[in-house]
This record gives sequence, structure tokens and C-alpha cells, in this order.
Amino acid sequence: MKYMLMIHQADSPTPLDPDAWATLSEDEQKAVYADYQAINQVAGVTPGLGLEPADTATTVRVKDGQTLTTDGPFVSVKEALNGYLVYEADDLDAAIELAGRIPAARLGGAVEVRPIREW
Repeated sequence: MKYMLMIHQADSPTPLDPDAWATLSEDEQKAVYADYQAINQVAGVTPGLGLEPADTATTVRVKDGQTLTTDGPFVSVKEALNGYLVYEADDLDAAIELAGRIPAARLGGAVEVRPIREW
């Protein structure tokens, strides 16, 4: 089964936010980089891509055949999606274990694990 692991950073520090990143010690920063490197080496992991901040999003809807756009993340979520990866695992437990290794999960964010529908 393939799972998408969607990374919600919330207020967890990332290198993209130098002030927040500076709140981590040098050892903690190195651990974050090492954790992501190790996760990308796991068999069955297809690394995803990071996303620009939520305020750069454009939400698209179609109503009565007309395409409507709204600046920003206009979907109902408490935390913006910041990145993702795909993991082909034996079961949900394996995907949850990997999600727990993603730094955002321990630094104030969350990782949503969702099975990918096979058509």
C-alpha cells in the first residue's frame, strides 16, 4: 500500500524562517537535516518536495463553468501543508512509524498519513 505523508509544519522551526531556526541549537539543526536525509534513504520512500509558504497559494474553484481564484490557502485547515513524501509500506503501522521520525512531528507540527487510492 502506498501512503502520502503530508507534513504540516505549524510553528515548528525550519531553515526557511531564520528567526525560528535560530531557536534550535546547532546540534538540533544538524539532527533535523540528518533525520530527513535518513528518511529519504528508507526503502519505499519517494521524496516529495517542499512547498512555499501558505500565503503564496492560490485556491481555484469552478462555479457555473467559471474559474474563480482566491489568494491564499482558502481551504479549511488549521495548519498549512508544507511538504510531503510518498511511502510504499507493508501496512499503516509502518507508515505511522516513519511519520513519527519526521522532525515536524516532534517540533510542534504534525504529519498526516493517508492511503493513496489505487485506481
